Amino acid sequence: MNLSDPVETLRGIGEKTAETLKKAGIKTVRDFFYNLPRNYENFQAATSISEMRPGRVVVKGKIEKLTSRRARKRNLSIVEGIIRDNTGSVRVVWFNQNYRMRQFAPDKEYLFSGTYELKNGRFQLVSPSSALYTDVDLKSGLSPIYVAHGGLKSNDFRRLLNASRDKFVEIPDLLPFTKTGIRKESLFKAHFPESEKTISEAREYLAYEELFELILAAKLNRRENEKLKSTPIKFNALKIRDFVGKLPFKLTNAQRKAAWEIFQDMEKNQPMNRLLQGDVGSGKTMVAGMAAYETFIGGGQVAFLAPTAILATQHFEGIKPLLSSFGVKTALLTGATKRKPELKKQILDGEIDVVIGTHALLTDDTEFKNLALVIIDEQHRFGVEQRQKLALKSPSGLAPHLLAMTATPIPRSLQLTIFGDLDVSILDELPKGRQPIETKILPEIEVRDILYPEISKTVQSGQQVYWVCKAIEDNEKTKTETIDITSVKTRTKKLKEIFPKLKIEFLYGKMKPAEKDEIMERFSKGKIDILVSTTVIEVGVDVPNATLMIIENAEGYGLAQLHQLRGRVGRGSKKSECFLLTSGDMAPSRRLKELEKSTDGFYLAEVDLKMRGPGEIYGALQHGALDLRIASLSDTKIIARAQADAEKFLNSGEDMLKYKELMAGISKYQQITTLN
Repeated sequence: MNLSDPVETLRGIGEKTAETLKKAGIKTVRDFFYNLPRNYENFQAATSISEMRPGRVVVKGKIEKLTSRRARKRNLSIVEGIIRDNTGSVRVVWFNQNYRMRQFAPDKEYLFSGTYELKNGRFQLVSPSSALYTDVDLKSGLSPIYVAHGGLKSNDFRRLLNASRDKFVEIPDLLPFTKTGIRKESLFKAHFPESEKTISEAREYLAYEELFELILAAKLNRRENEKLKSTPIKFNALKIRDFVGKLPFKLTNAQRKAAWEIFQDMEKNQPMNRLLQGDVGSGKTMVAGMAAYETFIGGGQVAFLAPTAILATQHFEGIKPLLSSFGVKTALLTGATKRKPELKKQILDGEIDVVIGTHALLTDDTEFKNLALVIIDEQHRFGVEQRQKLALKSPSGLAPHLLAMTATPIPRSLQLTIFGDLDVSILDELPKGRQPIETKILPEIEVRDILYPEISKTVQSGQQVYWVCKAIEDNEKTKTETIDITSVKTRTKKLKEIFPKLKIEFLYGKMKPAEKDEIMERFSKGKIDILVSTTVIEVGVDVPNATLMIIENAEGYGLAQLHQLRGRVGRGSKKSECFLLTSGDMAPSRRLKELEKSTDGFYLAEVDLKMRGPGEIYGALQHGALDLRIASLSDTKIIARAQADAEKFLNSGEDMLKYKELMAGISKYQQITTLN
């Protein structure tokens, strides 16, 4: 079987069905067989209708008297009917599932699994799942449930797969060293389950297969990087020691270790490909500054890329004073920079040693005389093409060394998979004097009694406040539709009424860059008491005097984003607090409770990975979507096994190109994960 054939080559899939499948991303035979069930319904232990008791039940019967109506008050479609067996009948109801009207044949028996409960004064079976009795393996009682796509429901997928049941034996093996036939067996058992145990075994193998491809792709990227040549930058112990000795603070042990790992990489004649990850406030910029100084000593230029003008300016203001006393010429290049042609000529002539900037660094007319080191902050915000464009600006034809930085701690499992082509340095300790941030969950109804006095106390002591809102305008649509959202502008107006003597201003991403920079500059100089903002302040804003963070509608944010926002306070030696405001009367979610009890970004990253998965946390990652269908990147046992086997296969000397399907999958993952 050729798994790359169009899906319509399979029995029972006509032109119209194929079109629906393709819209759902199921384009090939391989896509079809790998569209695994999202869950399984267990129809074992069916009871007769007369013996049903309230709670979870499974019954077998025929369906009759189906009707459909709309409930105007709640805008629901309601399908109602009767399930009957030879012992009696029970009322059944489905909400917003109008397709049920067309699903059942009156002369056929079905299995129904759902909750039997008292609703609106009478007992009924509420929104049960269903399966044709003859479609369920009576021995296992298990029926797969598929995600619905377009007009195709779970039952349709079961029917289509049943039509192709005999084709599973033709599925070829994917990996060259696994047990013969294990792939087709696993796929068959996933779709036609014999027991809970066989489902688990099947999914474990298929997850392993997927992780093997991902890890092998990262390892091949690393090998490709090792073939490149770069200019070695010799470590100058004397000058670096002098530089560190003149710093106004003492480096942490983690900073010293990370800097040493970077210096060792830069001495090689192949490009460094290192990721510096550290929690908010851990001192990544200082380590980057040391790497820039080492490059300057070696006669090379540095390009330092940041995602926003605010962050680029902040890096510039932090690094320039440290480097200028050692003769390093540093410049800032953003969209708002004046006299750009003159500055770009200086860069080309080698008169500027370190250029810190935004996307302006990527334009074709920004050229370097001797680019030896590229530093990229918040690297996940740039696509692979943007990073490559900067790396290709080295006129010598040699690849510059690359140091990527992120303030979003990366779980160990992602370091082995998605970021497997990188060497990783970790800053896991905060500079001395930093106070831990105290985090509190606060219902919105308690704001006036608890939060407003806290704001007054903070400002009276000469410190500043952030207040984060989700929306800019009141009528702005947000993903959170079940709660009331107070916008930046409305919140600013309300706070001015409550605190008429305080200086309160707002900030949001769609403002003009010059206007945003001007507001942030005044806030950093203490001229604004309360800054009401959207998440534009999430990355890089460093105001040590800001000690109180308030995040409104905290339930609407992910754990990683909440941790990033919280990290805008606690930047100095003063005690800092973060209030997570919740709406309504629901209990706080697990992510808010985790944030309340821990300020460890690495721990929270592991929690976030398990709760939401890598795609949610890291967006589109490097290039395209990481659409893992089976594997979980929190399954460290399978990752370790796939890691060892990928390394073994890589070192076996086999011609990988003969494994065409495997290499096609690896090629896709190489594009997603590559950093260089």
